[in-house]
Amino acid sequence: MPRQPSAKARMSDVAHAAGVSLVTVSRAINTPDLVAPDTLAAVKAAVDKLGYVPNLTAGSLASNRSRIVAAIVPTISNLVFSETVEALAQRLTQDGYQLLLGQSGYCLDREAALIDAFLGRRVDGLVLTGTNQPASLRTKLRHAGIPVVQTWDLPGDNGNKAIDMLVGFSNRAAGAAAAGHLLQRGHRTLAFIGADEPRARERLAGFTAAARREVAAELIVPPVQVDAAADSLHRLMARRPDITAVFCNNDLLAAGVLFACQQRGLAVPGSLAVMGFGDLPIARAAHPALSTLRIDRAAIGAQAGRLLLERMAQGGRKSSKPCDIGFEVIQRAST
Repeated sequence: MPRQPSAKARMSDVAHAAGVSLVTVSRAINTPDLVAPDTLAAVKAAVDKLGYVPNLTAGSLASNRSRIVAAIVPTISNLVFSETVEALAQRLTQDGYQLLLGQSGYCLDREAALIDAFLGRRVDGLVLTGTNQPASLRTKLRHAGIPVVQTWDLPGDNGNKAIDMLVGFSNRAAGAAAAGHLLQRGHRTLAFIGADEPRARERLAGFTAAARREVAAELIVPPVQVDAAADSLHRLMARRPDITAVFCNNDLLAAGVLFACQQRGLAVPGSLAVMGFGDLPIARAAHPALSTLRIDRAAIGAQAGRLLLERMAQGGRKSSKPCDIGFEVIQRAST
């Protein structure tokens, strides 16, 4: 009677079914290029028949490599982070690494717990979002002995130095560029709508500094939904009815402001100019089309993957200059 597939199949079962040694099975799984095609086919057939799953933990203990990289993002529901993660995963896969993903929900304590869990699973590298990790966690990561890439930020904005490597842009400079664009368009009473999280606060700081005047601001507890923009705009206009331009921390919020303006009978940009951030597809599809700041989200992930792979191939920790991908102001009809 043929053996039925089992989740508990062992490597010795595969070797017996394929008629080869344990060493050959191990070689077929870990270094298939070194195994003869006929032998490799026999081992693969036995693996499929038995439902054998290799014990990667045992292999990682022997080689001191798990070939797993972990990444932590605030949320996977936001396209700006999902594109970065996708590009990171694609780059890692090219070199035989797998990506393990965690979602912090914009919570530092949850991020710290995820980092502990990933370090406990002996990941080979770590990708984080932002540079606002507390000092104790930064020290732990420096002592962990694995490469770390922080993304979506640059040192200098919040005074924190990079833990190891960094790929991003200056959120404060991006906010200043948004203010400069609106000021050049003749607006003098500016407002800001965004999530109450570190990168949004840095953009607001740059926006306010460049405006050189008080900016009416609405900071929303994340996660931020499109419909939150309407309530924020209502509160802003109640406090400052003379507002002529609003900069939103992302394009989804900006689209929400456009909808709210249509409901209130406010012409855009005649009565109120609206500017977003991220250059998501909705920015181009909106009517009027949204002015925004374009960030190469995929480049952040691809560069983070490249830096990790180079460091893991070299071994050890070497200094690395921050990789600034920059940003671009995109002017459209909404301003």
